[in-house]
Amino acid sequence: MLEQHARTEALRRTLTGVTDHRLASDLLFLEAWLIHPAHGAAMALRVGQLKRANPQLVADIDGEISALRRPHFSHPVSSRGC
Repeated sequence: MLEQHARTEALRRTLTGVTDHRLASDLLFLEAWLIHPAHGAAMALRVGQLKRANPQLVADIDGEISALRRPHFSHPVSSRGC
Protein backbone atom coordinates (compact mmCIF):
# COMPACT_ATOMS: atom_id res chain seq x y z
CA MET A 1 0.00 0.00 0.00
CA LEU A 2 2.91 2.36 0.66
CA GLU A 3 4.00 2.13 -2.98
CA GLN A 4 1.31 4.71 -3.78
CA HIS A 5 3.44 7.29 -1.97
CA ALA A 6 6.49 6.63 -4.13
CA ARG A 7 7.31 9.19 -6.81
CA THR A 8 9.43 6.91 -8.99
CA GLU A 9 8.57 3.67 -10.72
CA ALA A 10 11.75 2.11 -9.32
CA LEU A 11 10.60 2.62 -5.74
CA ARG A 12 7.03 1.55 -6.53
CA ARG A 13 8.37 -1.77 -7.82
CA THR A 14 10.55 -2.18 -4.73
CA LEU A 15 7.79 -1.33 -2.26
CA THR A 16 5.41 -3.85 -3.79
CA GLY A 17 7.07 -6.66 -1.85
CA VAL A 18 7.90 -4.71 1.32
CA THR A 19 5.80 -5.47 4.40
CA ASP A 20 8.02 -3.77 7.00
CA HIS A 21 6.72 -0.21 7.44
CA ARG A 22 10.05 0.97 8.87
CA LEU A 23 11.90 -0.23 5.77
CA ALA A 24 9.29 1.34 3.51
CA SER A 25 9.61 4.61 5.43
CA ASP A 26 13.39 4.55 5.05
CA LEU A 27 13.14 3.94 1.31
CA LEU A 28 10.58 6.73 0.88
CA PHE A 29 12.93 9.03 2.82
CA LEU A 30 15.81 8.02 0.56
CA GLU A 31 13.78 8.71 -2.58
CA ALA A 32 12.69 12.11 -1.26
CA TRP A 33 16.29 13.00 -0.42
CA LEU A 34 17.52 11.92 -3.87
CA ILE A 35 14.92 14.18 -5.46
CA HIS A 36 15.54 17.15 -3.13
CA PRO A 37 18.82 16.71 -1.20
CA ALA A 38 18.92 18.42 2.17
CA HIS A 39 21.95 19.17 4.32
CA GLY A 40 22.67 18.05 7.83
CA ALA A 41 24.97 15.59 9.53
CA ALA A 42 22.21 13.25 10.68
CA MET A 43 20.62 13.19 7.24
CA ALA A 44 23.95 12.59 5.55
CA LEU A 45 24.64 9.59 7.78
CA ARG A 46 21.18 8.11 7.26
CA VAL A 47 21.28 8.65 3.50
CA GLY A 48 24.78 7.20 3.30
CA GLN A 49 23.67 4.02 5.06
CA LEU A 50 20.59 3.67 2.88
CA LYS A 51 22.59 4.25 -0.30
CA ARG A 52 25.17 1.63 0.65
CA ALA A 53 22.41 -0.87 1.47
CA ASN A 54 20.44 -0.20 -1.74
CA PRO A 55 22.88 0.71 -4.53
CA GLN A 56 20.74 -0.62 -7.39
CA LEU A 57 17.63 1.20 -6.15
CA VAL A 58 19.64 4.43 -5.89
CA ALA A 59 20.92 3.97 -9.45
CA ASP A 60 17.40 3.29 -10.74
CA ILE A 61 15.91 6.32 -8.95
CA ASP A 62 18.78 8.55 -10.12
CA GLY A 63 18.20 7.34 -13.67
CA GLU A 64 14.51 8.23 -13.52
CA ILE A 65 15.22 11.63 -11.99
CA SER A 66 17.86 12.39 -14.62
CA ALA A 67 15.50 11.39 -17.43
CA LEU A 68 12.80 13.69 -16.07
CA ARG A 69 15.20 16.63 -15.79
CA ARG A 70 16.47 16.30 -19.37
CA PRO A 71 14.80 18.67 -21.81
CA HIS A 72 12.33 16.97 -24.09
CA PHE A 73 11.81 18.24 -27.60
CA SER A 74 8.50 17.61 -29.25
CA HIS A 75 9.70 18.45 -32.75
CA PRO A 76 12.85 17.24 -34.47
CA VAL A 77 15.41 19.89 -35.23
CA SER A 78 15.00 21.06 -38.77
CA SER A 79 18.02 21.29 -41.06
CA ARG A 80 16.40 24.18 -42.93
CA GLY A 81 17.41 27.73 -42.14
CA CYS A 82 14.94 30.08 -40.48
